[in-house]
Amino acid sequence: MLLDFRQIFYYRSFILGSVKREFQSKYLNSLLGVAWTVLQPLSMIVVYTLIFSKIMQAKIPGADEIYGYSIYLCSGVITWGLFSEITSRGQNIFIENAGLIKKLSFPRLCLPVIVVSNALINFSIIFLLFSVFLVLSGNFPGWEFLFVFPLLGLQVLFSVGLGMTLGVLNVFFRDVGQFFSVVLQFWFWLTPVVYPVEILPGRLQDYMTLNPMFGLMKSYQGVLLHGQVPDWKDLVLLTILGCFFCISGVYLFRKHSGDMVDEL
Repeated sequence: MLLDFRQIFYYRSFILGSVKREFQSKYLNSLLGVAWTVLQPLSMIVVYTLIFSKIMQAKIPGADEIYGYSIYLCSGVITWGLFSEITSRGQNIFIENAGLIKKLSFPRLCLPVIVVSNALINFSIIFLLFSVFLVLSGNFPGWEFLFVFPLLGLQVLFSVGLGMTLGVLNVFFRDVGQFFSVVLQFWFWLTPVVYPVEILPGRLQDYMTLNPMFGLMKSYQGVLLHGQVPDWKDLVLLTILGCFFCISGVYLFRKHSGDMVDEL
């Protein structure tokens, strides 16, 4: 494991160059260019705020603020988007870069690092705009906002571990990627991202604890909407699964890295 980190550090220029090229290629031949990185998330925040807070006047239990539901929804959708981007791209990372893997000699673990780096850049832009909205609307949580960073660390741990495990399996069993895309859609609606868990029957609320993303979403929304300190017990399952998938992903990669080249 230590050797892997040393190799990644040695190839840091390759990683940074790849991240930069991918970011720039998204806006190639675009008149507004990089401005779209701000306009797209900004439009999402504005739409959610206008529709749910002003027009529908949706409310969240325990939150009387006019923007309560918008904050609840944005905090869930934005953070889920990071999870979805890392896992979705992670499951296809080795297949999409088959030509690069066959032609160049470099540590293959650089590829998941590139995926996570690009996802974090996209997340940072939209989350910064969301944070500005919290300040301007008078709903900034205060010092509790700092708890976002350990939550983000646990989320990345779980996402990259799951994405890399699926990525290796998807090379040999292409149905894995298709199946996970379906699972991800159901997973989103089985997680209280757009609805409060309180609207569910009591028995279903108990089953929610089996969803590792439930505790994470609850913690994010608690911090950003109510200024609450996370209940770390809600994050035990996520942490355990994150460590498990990271270890299993690295193990599968090391064991089958040679076979992957032939399979690709």
